[in-house]
Amino acid sequence: MSRALPKYNKRRVVVIGAAAALALTGAVVVNSALAGESKSSGATNAQTLASPGTIACPDVASQLPAIPATAQAEVDRNLALLQTQIAEANKRLVDTVGQGGANFVQNAILGPLKDKRVSTIDRIAISIGRKGTKPQGLDALAGCALNGAANAGGAANGNAGNNANNGNNNAGNAGNAGNAGNANNNGNNGNAGNAGNAGAVGTITCPDVASQLPAIPATAQAEVDRNLALLQTQISEANTRLQNTVGQGGANFVQNAILGPLKDKRVSTIDRIAISIGRKGTKPQGLDALAACTLNK
Repeated sequence: MSRALPKYNKRRVVVIGAAAALALTGAVVVNSALAGESKSSGATNAQTLASPGTIACPDVASQLPAIPATAQAEVDRNLALLQTQIAEANKRLVDTVGQGGANFVQNAILGPLKDKRVSTIDRIAISIGRKGTKPQGLDALAGCALNGAANAGGAANGNAGNNANNGNNNAGNAGNAGNAGNANNNGNNGNAGNAGNAGAVGTITCPDVASQLPAIPATAQAEVDRNLALLQTQISEANTRLQNTVGQGGANFVQNAILGPLKDKRVSTIDRIAISIGRKGTKPQGLDALAACTLNK
């Protein structure tokens, strides 16, 4: 009895030691998993809460000359429209956080906003010029800028880097998880494949304006011809941009960053054509219906 007791004690010590080792290993694994999850969650929250900044535009009203009384109402409407355009752009900035690539804000928000402002500012200048001296150089006020988004972008990049490191750690700790990650990457490659399928981007076509014009007074012919040529240049530039931005942005990128701005440019150009004809003849109506273009594949 006395000799068997030490052997029993030894076995009990070995069993207890093994159980303690297993418990310690489990605690380490659980803590590592929780730490990874906590970092990932923190990065996600940081990205979600990152401020996209605000869009600021030059003030137009303060740069206008004396406004004829007959033009005041139209000028006021267009000044109000400029404010509406900025508010809509800021809303879109918030609604699309995280979408697109590095140039998404410029291509899909700031660029279209500038085109809208060019058209609106041009209408202001034209309305003033009907009864007074048309102000020059107001187009320089069309461009807007994004303020206060640099730090948010840096934080987002930093968090993305942390997520990448967490992904590497997880892949290193578990081979099967690494394989699952590769499967996810293959899924991303599938999306890239879809973008690749979009290689045949098609072409942008627009309604013909010249064929819809009435008789053009001789004194307006040169200006009308210049603007008709500008319409063709705008289409050519839009098609070039279509080719150069394949795969950028989301599902509505072409509409928001190319077709929308093109329509705004055409509205302004077609409006100038109608005004020039109307100076010495009957101003054509309804030409704005020809401004919208479509993507054909």
